[in-house]
Amino acid sequence: MTQSSALRRDWLSNPRKDILAGLVVALALIPEAIGFSIIAGVDPRVGLYASIAIAIVISFTGGRPGMISAATAAVAVVVVPLVRDHGVEYLFAATILMGIFQGIAALLRLDLLMQFVSRSVITGFVNALAILIFMAQLPQLTDVSWAAYAMVAAGLAIIYLLPRLTTAVPSPLVAIVILGAISIGMDLDVNTVGDMGELPEGLPYLVWPDVPLTWETLQIIAPYSLTMAAVGLLESLLTAQIVDDMTHTDSNKRRESAGQGVANIVAAMFGGMGGCAMIGQSVINVTSGGRGRLSTFTAGAALLILLWLLGPIVGQVPMPALVAVMIMVSIGTFSWNSIPNLRRHPWQSSVVMLATVIVVVATHNLALGVLVGVLLSGIFFAAKVRRMFEVVRRREADKAIYTVTGQIFFASVDRFQKALGPESQQPDPADHVVIDVTGAHFWDISAIGSLDKVVERMRRNGRSVQVVGLNQASADLVDKFALTDKTGVEIGLAPHP
Repeated sequence: MTQSSALRRDWLSNPRKDILAGLVVALALIPEAIGFSIIAGVDPRVGLYASIAIAIVISFTGGRPGMISAATAAVAVVVVPLVRDHGVEYLFAATILMGIFQGIAALLRLDLLMQFVSRSVITGFVNALAILIFMAQLPQLTDVSWAAYAMVAAGLAIIYLLPRLTTAVPSPLVAIVILGAISIGMDLDVNTVGDMGELPEGLPYLVWPDVPLTWETLQIIAPYSLTMAAVGLLESLLTAQIVDDMTHTDSNKRRESAGQGVANIVAAMFGGMGGCAMIGQSVINVTSGGRGRLSTFTAGAALLILLWLLGPIVGQVPMPALVAVMIMVSIGTFSWNSIPNLRRHPWQSSVVMLATVIVVVATHNLALGVLVGVLLSGIFFAAKVRRMFEVVRRREADKAIYTVTGQIFFASVDRFQKALGPESQQPDPADHVVIDVTGAHFWDISAIGSLDKVVERMRRNGRSVQVVGLNQASADLVDKFALTDKTGVEIGLAPHP
């Protein structure tokens, strides 16, 4: 694909829907950015400026068109101690280093680690985020006026019923505009965006963190930066995978990793906090028709214009309208098929999915939940492969032949050694033993070590031992790490893998 055709595809293939979707996202970003600023203990401008900078920059540098990145709670919770103990300037410095770490991660192709995240973990991640998004709306639904509940209900009705009449304009945008006009016109007793925090006046400007460039500063910010980079990349790459599935398209995960790093560096230099991809806003964008980079750019640019020129009006947007949009996002994000699949899928997959959900919801730590899910997936996989193993003994003339089939690795070495137990304990022991591994594969040094032990034990008991049928990969490991060739045991290679 030529550069010009890629440009048209990413930017100009869907301009009207991209722009309208971006407007919806921009309005929904405001209360979230303010809320994340409050979580981090910084001025609302820090979160809002970060969302503007990250969204605009990632539209050019990112690898997943149509995905929304901005200030996020996942990163905000990490920096609370840093801001409390050292101040906001150290947050800006840590965010720059965060971006550098993410660039290094892209160079090292750490995005390939996503291959080890199973579908069950991704489903659990999605469901947990849907629950967290809904839970985040509860404060706006507690101890509020009847008008607030009525507006949420009306907003949901518009969002779900309007598409039956027309899809020319995203229904969430229509809901925000209509409910905003009603709230302002009737002066209803409902919370507004302005109640969340003071909106900034004027444009962000380029700054450099006012911190000493010393080794001590690096020691302070490096642990936070590393954690922010890891959490940000994890959430971004998982969200990219989810958007891939929603749009039935592929994305460049390595470019996304590098793009996140560039976006965070720019955000910090304009007085913003760190951020990453946002699954909730990305779902809003996609369901509103946004597919290209123009939608992400519009979200950032529109947010800048709204705050710069229309700040007083934006401050009067009723929170119930945005709550309705986020409830829609929560409902749309949750994988409802995963509930009946709990009975249809293997129990191990269901346990992984549920464990991911429970840990994320209980700790509000996305990285920890995914880590638990990946570890459980690895344990269950190792246990499954461990059982894919068999040893059959038969007696021919003056020798005993052990035929080994399956996978020999660290989790199956104990069974391997027991299955090839002392020949002297057999009812018909033989003086010569052949271990045929034509149907087996030795994966690691633990497997080679177990083969060493088996051969040495039989030899020590006075038997000659021959190992035959090693495939080339297993033979290479034996050549490098086995001790059998030093004890007079013949290693016979199979004629083919």
